[in-house]
Amino acid sequence: MAFKWLKKSKEQSDTPSNDAELAHPAAPKSPQPPSAAPPAPQTAPAPADDNCKVGFMARLRQGLAKTRNFLTTDIEDLFSGRRQIDDEMLEDLEALLIMADIGAPAAMDLVATIQQGAGRIQDAEGLKNALKAEIQRLIQVPAPAAGAARGKPHVIMVVGVNGVGKTTTIGKMAAKAAAAGQQVVVVAADTFRAAAIEQLGIWAERAGADLIRHKANSDPAAVAYDGVAAAVARGSDLVLIDTAGRLHTNVNLMQELKKIQRTISRQLPGAPQEILLVVDATTGQNGLNQARQFHEALGVTGIALTKLDGTAKGGIVVSICRDLNLPLCYVGVGEQIADLQPFDARAFVEALF
Repeated sequence: MAFKWLKKSKEQSDTPSNDAELAHPAAPKSPQPPSAAPPAPQTAPAPADDNCKVGFMARLRQGLAKTRNFLTTDIEDLFSGRRQIDDEMLEDLEALLIMADIGAPAAMDLVATIQQGAGRIQDAEGLKNALKAEIQRLIQVPAPAAGAARGKPHVIMVVGVNGVGKTTTIGKMAAKAAAAGQQVVVVAADTFRAAAIEQLGIWAERAGADLIRHKANSDPAAVAYDGVAAAVARGSDLVLIDTAGRLHTNVNLMQELKKIQRTISRQLPGAPQEILLVVDATTGQNGLNQARQFHEALGVTGIALTKLDGTAKGGIVVSICRDLNLPLCYVGVGEQIADLQPFDARAFVEALF
């Protein structure tokens, strides 16, 4: 392994992630939302148009700037003074990919693929194109087929550790679904933080979604049960269930999530149809560990990757998709509704390079 890359990794280390989600103090309803509330989406949000998508791609490229610096400038440096790929270059490339948070197993796979096609790669641009093609193949994990019966609400249970942005992600998803004409119910099953209930309430009101909530410190499973029951009774299309952030290593808290999952299923057989894990991109390889633990406990169906704001290394996407065979469903680059978009593997790879 080439140690010169390790020196660079220390100089460009990740920024530690915040351990708590943005708290919004509880306050009585008033014409003006609390100052600490999430940035106000449009009163009547509309589906993202082409301009929104262009703006999102620009922000995505900006968010992946740190990774792109590794995977462009440094790849060009690999060919400095060389005309062909040799063992030393492959070692340097492997170290480079690991520092981009792609992870050792995925990096080894990528290097092995490059080595097999080394005779066809003549320059840095050829190497980038080969990497792009292989990375895109690794991250194109198809989403599982929807199992919801017609006429029943589609239930998505949103989980993740503290501070990853679950509540905000739910708010954006609710706004987009409501703007598309769906009847949406959001369920405040994070009963441990009164601020989380208030925050979700603000998003629900602005999105035109129904909010199901209990008092603070109520049984989260009971809230989830009532939320799904209300959605069934109202003929709603989509149910988004917020859950309390918890460490993936805390067995008791993970058992509580299983209880919520079982309770939802008793109210509506086959639900939740999706368990969406929100991962903070700035956590790097720790995000992979989180995904593995939540997946083993609950059977995660997809990932929402948030906070690709320029401090993150986007290579974590490759590790999660490759190691766990989980699809990446959404990518978030900011606080506005348009800053959360369905994941597009081809667009992501283009932004990565």
